[in-house]
Amino acid sequence: MKLFLSVVVGALAGYGWHRFVGCRTGTCPITANPYTSTLYGAVMGLLLSRGA
Repeated sequence: MKLFLSVVVGALAGYGWHRFVGCRTGTCPITANPYTSTLYGAVMGLLLSRGA
C-alpha cells in the first residue's frame, strides 16, 4: 500500500510540476510533455519509497 501511494503521490507531483512550473519554450525534455513529467514523478516516487 505504501508503495502504491508513493507512486501516486509522485505522479501527482510530476503532473503538478508540469502544470504550474512547466516549460515556457517547449524544449525541456521532462516538463514539456505532461505524460513524461507524470511518468517521471511516478518513477521518482517509486525510487524514493524503496530507499526509505
